[in-house]
Amino acid sequence: MTTAVQVQRIAMKHGAGGRSMRRLIEGVFLAGATGAAAEMDDGAVIPIGDQWLILTTDSHVIQPIVFPGGDIGRLAIAGTVNDLAMMGATEPLGLTCGIVIEEGFPIEALERVNASMRAACAEAGTAVVAGDTKVMRRGEIDGIVINTAGVGLTCRVVRDSGLKAGDLIIATGTIGDHGMAVMAARHEFEFGEDLRSDVAPLNGLVRAALAAAPGCITAMKDPTRGGVASALHEMAARARVAILIR
Repeated sequence: MTTAVQVQRIAMKHGAGGRSMRRLIEGVFLAGATGAAAEMDDGAVIPIGDQWLILTTDSHVIQPIVFPGGDIGRLAIAGTVNDLAMMGATEPLGLTCGIVIEEGFPIEALERVNASMRAACAEAGTAVVAGDTKVMRRGEIDGIVINTAGVGLTCRVVRDSGLKAGDLIIATGTIGDHGMAVMAARHEFEFGEDLRSDVAPLNGLVRAALAAAPGCITAMKDPTRGGVASALHEMAARARVAILIR
């Protein structure tokens, strides 16, 4: 008599930014973790003299790699710059970039991605200062994967767990633009409106907001794959408050 053993395996839901992804991270990568690693914030916080060094990293995969309003290169730079900004580090000291490319990927497309990354860096007032490139055989990855990391300094750390009763939630733009634009491009949907992703470095906007209201901003979060709903859920759960949305 044999007994079947059910082996748990990774599913697409584990990378979607919601509850399943959070449970995977907590159950595997953070099992037994303490200190900064266990915070699960947008970046790590390291004391440097009378300031704080913020360190963050993110990997980027998307299909199609070019979509209305941006591409994977712009997404990679903006994502890392924004993660730093969400914690108060609005002037990135520098970024790193690791790129894994599938054999057969067009050089022209790679040049476009690189140009887009440079343009996004110029918007954010930073630069890629170190990098790495790897090539994998055809079919082993889906075109291109980009990992970016960034560092920045801040005098005041803003954590996504800092919400307090009575706080107001401010969205810096319309909701769903990026996700809908990418989905429409991927599935060739046509809508009456011209959908465009709003992907952009927000460190300048955040810097102005922090300067305009010193000490008043208690928490920030950049919605990514999980969207606004997932971001608000995480913030509320970590701060142990409820969020009322009208």
